[in-house]
Amino acid sequence: MARHSSFPPLPAAHWLFAGIALVIAPHAAHLPVWLSALAFAMIAWRWTAASGRLPLPGKWILMLLLAGSAAGILLEYRTLFGRDAGVAMLTLMLALKLLEMRGYRDAMLTVFLGYFLVITNFFYAQEIPFAVYLFAVVLVLTAALVVLNHPASAGQWRRPLKFSAQLLLQAAPLMLLFFLLFPRTGGPLWGMPSDAFSAKTGLSENMSPGSISQLVQSDAIAFRAEFASVAPPPSRLYWRALVLENFDGRNWSRNRGGYAAETTIETTGTPVSYTLTVEPHDKPWVFALEVPDPLTVPQDTRLTRDLQLLANKPVQRLTRYTLTSYLDYRIGRDAGPGQLRNALFLPRNGNPQARELARRVRDEAGSDADVVARILALFREQDYAYTLTPPLLGQDGVDEFLFKTRKGFCEHYAGAFTFLMRAAGVPARIVTGYQGGEFNPVGSYFIVRQSDAHAWSEVWLQGRGWVRVDPTAAVSSTRIENGIASALPAGEPLPFLVRTDMEWLKHLRQGWDAVSTYWDLWVVGFDQEEQIGLFARLGFGIVSWRELVWGMAIGLGLLLAAIAAFVFRPGRRPAPDKVQALYLKFCAKLEKAGLARPPSEGPLDFAERVRWQRPELAAGTDAVVHLYIQLRYGARASSEIYGEFASLVRNFKP
Repeated sequence: MARHSSFPPLPAAHWLFAGIALVIAPHAAHLPVWLSALAFAMIAWRWTAASGRLPLPGKWILMLLLAGSAAGILLEYRTLFGRDAGVAMLTLMLALKLLEMRGYRDAMLTVFLGYFLVITNFFYAQEIPFAVYLFAVVLVLTAALVVLNHPASAGQWRRPLKFSAQLLLQAAPLMLLFFLLFPRTGGPLWGMPSDAFSAKTGLSENMSPGSISQLVQSDAIAFRAEFASVAPPPSRLYWRALVLENFDGRNWSRNRGGYAAETTIETTGTPVSYTLTVEPHDKPWVFALEVPDPLTVPQDTRLTRDLQLLANKPVQRLTRYTLTSYLDYRIGRDAGPGQLRNALFLPRNGNPQARELARRVRDEAGSDADVVARILALFREQDYAYTLTPPLLGQDGVDEFLFKTRKGFCEHYAGAFTFLMRAAGVPARIVTGYQGGEFNPVGSYFIVRQSDAHAWSEVWLQGRGWVRVDPTAAVSSTRIENGIASALPAGEPLPFLVRTDMEWLKHLRQGWDAVSTYWDLWVVGFDQEEQIGLFARLGFGIVSWRELVWGMAIGLGLLLAAIAAFVFRPGRRPAPDKVQALYLKFCAKLEKAGLARPPSEGPLDFAERVRWQRPELAAGTDAVVHLYIQLRYGARASSEIYGEFASLVRNFKP
């Protein structure tokens, strides 16, 4: 049968319900709307019941809510396991626990469930502002613990928060100890299911008109690059990711088989060393300056025959790679017939005007290099425009772009140029990746954003091998030299932070990115490899997980011993709280009247003795002792009761 709530009392309930609402709030961004609404409705119900205006639901109503909500989650996610479904179930259980709460034990369990739900928020975001918000949530939940155990402080919002902050500050050394010494696993802590890693914005292994221009409208960071010495100029920063060789008439895609001959690489000049910090994108490709040194590719990666650097598994967390590349090179001078034949393939039909143009240029040109030069001159000298918002193209997209719209982004120019090369008998393919980057002087590294995504071409020339040709540079050399923002006219849909030229905002953004980078590297990215590397740099060598456990146990013991020595040092007396201080003041008044209270005498016994020895003081003493016991040990303490208690003590005259 439904009944009204009697626990916790309303002042303490404010802290508890506020903490639970704050911890559930961020999950509303990815939970089903109906589940978020139901969770907040249950919090509101419990909040109203605490004030006595609504009864709590009975057992059968709770069972129906549980069964119906669990069925809804099962229908929504097709499972009750995994990250998203698991978080949904935990949120539901926490909200239902509020409606089931009847006593102190239930309230304590609810707070600890709230702590656990705080952790699950980090499955979705780990940025500094979000971590600060969750720290504030922990502060409120800890304040709820304080008022549950010290009800007299419930109505004084500063006191629980102050005590909560002190507790968290005292726990900071323990937190640091566990952070540094708790053994990391090589992967997710409990073998996270596949839905833990949602697809990220980034390059696709397919390219069609409009695919990269849509990506460029994002200012999300793809990776950061820190050079060991002087960085190359931005015009030479071609970050190679994917090679697209297959063409079906509209889409370019990777070649996944066929020829297996290794590409020969001839390098000259001084190599460039750098470290990449790659953001998770749930794909295996790693970005490297053209061309990476095959002898220095990082562990857990491989270099394909067309110089794509691929990780052995998708990049699902912030990952650092140390690489060496040569900017002066020749590759594939001995490319085999199979590879070249694949780089000449075109569908049998489609784009007749482009084919005719290619045949005409082929007839007039003296060599393959001359064909390349003539097509680039066509882009450079005729009325072609560089834009993020080109008109939509139909079935014969290359013809429409070359002879009708003449407006496009890098994928339009790279795609049309590569088509013309193949139609003219010059082996060609498309390379996608990123070009340029923004130098951050605060952290001394380059920031490469999704807005720096780029596509260019490679043609195979006799005696020279695969040669990079960037047709976009023929139309807009500013794009290659100064970046995307300088190449596009006003009104193009670039992100504000990419386009803006406000220096103060630029410096602020760069400073914040440097702070965020160190946070990502040393907090979020502090994995098993970083942990082992830290102790190796400190001179401990390679430590095992057993040594870490022993170190953690010893460190914990020493830390607790130091805390105990400080707390229980000789001569230290803890300061009484306000209620205790007022009670001691009351006892001092009675002591002056000849009624001294021994330290071992409890308040009820003391009141009984006062009643026996001084009957005329019995009424005042009983009133003070009654309120003292209620404030000190009761569950319904409030600021009103404290005020009355203070008034009685102040006015008591033996």
